[in-house]
Amino acid sequence: MSTLIVCIGNDLAADDGAGPAVHQALKRIQLPENTRLKLLGVGGMDLLDEFSGEDRLVVVDAVQFGAIPGTIHSLEWDRIPTLGQRPVSGHGIGIREAIEIGRRLYPEKTPKHVHLIGIEGKCFTTLGAGLSLEVAGALDAAVAEILNLSDSRPPYLPTSV
Repeated sequence: MSTLIVCIGNDLAADDGAGPAVHQALKRIQLPENTRLKLLGVGGMDLLDEFSGEDRLVVVDAVQFGAIPGTIHSLEWDRIPTLGQRPVSGHGIGIREAIEIGRRLYPEKTPKHVHLIGIEGKCFTTLGAGLSLEVAGALDAAVAEILNLSDSRPPYLPTSV
């Protein structure tokens, strides 16, 4: 099964840097064969440009679902929330909406299996700040969850939790 892992975020905006931090960690690990790793500053419609017929998509991003900061949300497609009644724009479209558009426009390229690894953030508004302690402490567990989604590896245990 081919997999595309897309880490999303801006490491200049506090906990929005969770995706780039996970991307850096994954770059240091030998990923399973047929796995491609990408970093995007924003998700939404930019995500569609990355699809090239992979079976599975794993999106890694900081989220605000109302849980305790540092919580790892591992969500299958049907559990990924929608944005609701917000207007659609290049920056205001969510992962779920982008995938639905991709399935209509590029069904042969859009992954059939979609999984979100969301890291609950604490601060998204302080430019130049690093990750909060809670989010930084969750990175190893997020990497472990991503690697455990692969069918071709034994369970990966984080180095610290």
